[in-house]
Amino acid sequence: MLAIVSQTKNNFNLSSSTECNICGSANCLIHNYSEILFNSELSSRSTVLKCKKGQQFIIEGAPVNGLFFIKSGTVKVFRTGINGREQIVRFARACEIVGHRGFGTQEYYSIGAIALQNVELHYFSKEFLQEVLINNPDFTYAMMLFYANELNRSENKVKSISQMTVRERVVDTILYINRKFGEVNGFLNLPLSRKEYADYAGTSEEQVIRVFSTLKKEGLIKANGKKIGISDIELLRKEISEHNFFLDS
Repeated sequence: MLAIVSQTKNNFNLSSSTECNICGSANCLIHNYSEILFNSELSSRSTVLKCKKGQQFIIEGAPVNGLFFIKSGTVKVFRTGINGREQIVRFARACEIVGHRGFGTQEYYSIGAIALQNVELHYFSKEFLQEVLINNPDFTYAMMLFYANELNRSENKVKSISQMTVRERVVDTILYINRKFGEVNGFLNLPLSRKEYADYAGTSEEQVIRVFSTLKKEGLIKANGKKIGISDIELLRKEISEHNFFLDS
């Protein structure tokens, strides 16, 4: 997208980049190196984008020009599968990076990304990051560890999902949303359509509806329109406990 941003500049609210003080977490790559990323003479080459709900800011197949750091809001990361079917790779929130898997290795983005809420993003161009990486070995090492951790998560997810039944994949999706976004008034704090649950779990919308119906009858979840709530989280966790898969947070 700054192929994407430059081509669609009128569709985005752009502003100059400012220092990140969102989380203050010692585990946050961007926060730990904010002095380098935001306060150097290079910082004028980074940009803040403001995307509205439903707006796509990474187009699958577009040239890789950099990566995005989420300042606020929630993002859906997806890729197109067989017969054009959408497969949701993950949901990303504030203080997470999007578009990094293509950086430095591919010419084109292998994923797309859409704002599920109004979103603010720091955009770091490929040229900007390459210059920072060359001149800051500590940051380069931290990026290497970040990529190694991402690869480990991805490999473990593929292994676990391949061994799960449809019901277990749907349960895993519910628990993943709960861990990552929490609850508000007894319902998961990320309302999703049944299709979005299916696209993340790797099954059909009809199967998700059937599993939800069964889980409701068993008293494990509750539903109100798009909203899903967990009635008994311990019993739900036992459904997939043998897979020991709680890597995504």
